Amino acid sequence: MHPTKVLPGQRADGAGFVRSAHGGPLTRVYRVGVSTAQVRKSFQIRTFGCQMNVHDSERLAGLLEDAGYERATEAEQPDVVVFNTCAVRENADNKLYGTLGHLAPQKTANPGMQIAVGGCLAQKDRSEIVRRAPWVDVVFGTHNIGSLPVLLERARHNSEAQVEILDALETFPSSLPAARDSAYSGWVSISVGCNNTCTFCIVPSLRGKEKDRRPGDVLAEVQTLVDEGVLEVTLLGQNVNSYGVEFGDRLAFGKLLRACGGIDGLERVRFTSPHPKDFTDDVIAAMAETPAVCHSLHMPLQSGSDRLLKAMRRSYRTEKYLGIIEKVRAAMPDAAITTDIIVGFPGETEEDFQGTLDVVRQARFSSAFTFQYSKRPGTPAAELPDQLPKAVVQERFERLVALQNEMTHSLNIEQVGRTVEVLVATGEGKRDAETHRMSGRARDGRLVHFAPGTTVPRPGDVVETVVTYGAPHYLVADGEPLSWRRTKAGDRSEAGIKPKTAGIGLGLPSFGTPEPLPAVSGCAAQ
Repeated sequence: MHPTKVLPGQRADGAGFVRSAHGGPLTRVYRVGVSTAQVRKSFQIRTFGCQMNVHDSERLAGLLEDAGYERATEAEQPDVVVFNTCAVRENADNKLYGTLGHLAPQKTANPGMQIAVGGCLAQKDRSEIVRRAPWVDVVFGTHNIGSLPVLLERARHNSEAQVEILDALETFPSSLPAARDSAYSGWVSISVGCNNTCTFCIVPSLRGKEKDRRPGDVLAEVQTLVDEGVLEVTLLGQNVNSYGVEFGDRLAFGKLLRACGGIDGLERVRFTSPHPKDFTDDVIAAMAETPAVCHSLHMPLQSGSDRLLKAMRRSYRTEKYLGIIEKVRAAMPDAAITTDIIVGFPGETEEDFQGTLDVVRQARFSSAFTFQYSKRPGTPAAELPDQLPKAVVQERFERLVALQNEMTHSLNIEQVGRTVEVLVATGEGKRDAETHRMSGRARDGRLVHFAPGTTVPRPGDVVETVVTYGAPHYLVADGEPLSWRRTKAGDRSEAGIKPKTAGIGLGLPSFGTPEPLPAVSGCAAQ
C-alpha cells in the first residue's frame, strides 16, 4: 500500500493517505467548506537500544521543540511518531516492523499523522523500511539526525516519503539542541563512532569511525547542565577511553575526568563504555583521586575464552582483563564493576563457556548484561562456521544468568549495614507503589529502595541512609534516613522543569591538537 498523491485540498479515498501541502510544522489544515482551523502539532519519540540512542532522542526532541512541535501527552494521539532504532540484536528488525504494522490502522484513520524512523536500523535498512512499511513518511540515519524537522516538512509538502541516509557524519550531535529527560542527571557525548572491528558488532558500520569532541566543548556542555541544576553526568562514547585518538593524546580521557571533577556543583561523574584494550592506569588514578568520579565501572568482557576473544577481534585476553579489575579494586575497594557477556558465539565449546564462568567467578561483577549471540548480516561473525543450535545457547545462557544472579545477590548482601548516598530518582522500580518506598541510585550505581520516613524528598534530592537488606537485584534501606539534602535539581523536578540545552560547539572537531585541558595533578599530569 503506497501513499496516494493528491492535489491541495483533495482527499485520498479508500486506504490511501493524505498529506497536506500547506503550512509549517505548527499547522494542520482541516477543510470544511472554505474554513480552516489551526491546532498544535505534537510528537512522541520511542527509543530502542543503548544510552547513545537515548541521548540522540533528547537531541531529536530538542530539534522538534525548536521547530514548533510539542510533546504529546499520554492521553493524546501524537501527530508525529519518531522511532529511534537499534540494530545490535537480531530481534530489533522484528520489533520495529511489528510496531510499525500496529500503527498502520492509526495512519489510515488519521492520514495527517507522520511516522519517522531513524537510528542504527534505519542506517542499515535504508529504503527497505519504506518498501516494507509504505505508510512511513521519513527515514533518516545516524549521521543526519539534525535533518528530521526538514524531512518531515518535505514529506508533508511533497506528499511522499523522504529517505535520507548519509554515509558520513553531517554535524556532531552535540551541536544540536537537546530537550533533556531528567532534571538531575544528564548524558554528555564525548565521541561518536568506533574504530574497533569486533566481528560480532554492526555498530562501526552504522556509526562510522570515531570522532572526538574538543575537550572545551565537552566541559562547556557539562557546565551548562550544572548551571541548570544537574548533579550527575554520564560521559558517553562507543569507546570512551580511546578519547583523544584524533588529537594524539592517549591520556586525554583521564584528564577529562579530572577536569569534569573540578566543575563546582557537579557531584557525580560516570562514563560508559570503556574498552579493555585501551584502559590505562591514569584512568584508574583519575577515578580514585577525583571525588566526583563515581567508583563504578562498566567494562565489557564478552567472553572468558582467549580463543573466542581472538575470534571476536577483541584485542585483550582474560589475563589483561582480570589485571585491570585487580588494579581498580586495589585503588577503589568499594568499586562496583559491571560487564557485558555474549553466550553462544560461533564455535563456542563447553570449555570456552567454562572459561567465561571462571572469569565471572573471579571478577565478581556486581551485575552483568548477558546476551545470546545474535547473527547480524554484514558482520564477519555471521559468516563463521559452527553457528550453535539455539537449544545449546539457551542452556548455557541460563547457567550464566544463574551464576551471575547468585554473585549479584551475594555482593548485595555484603552491603547490609553500610551507609549509602542515594540520588533520588523516578521510575526506578515497581517496589515504589507496593511499599511506599522511594528509589534512587547509590554512588556505585546500585539501585536502592528506601523508606523516606518523615522526610519528603523529591527526585534530584540526596538522601543518606543505611542498607538493611540485600535483594538479588537491588538494595533496601528501611530505616529513617540519616540525612536529606534539598537540591536545585529537586526544586526543578518538583516544578516539572527539565534542562533544555542549546548546541555546544561548531560542528566536527577542528584539525590539530585542541587547547589543553586545565592543569591537573597525579598520573595524568606526567
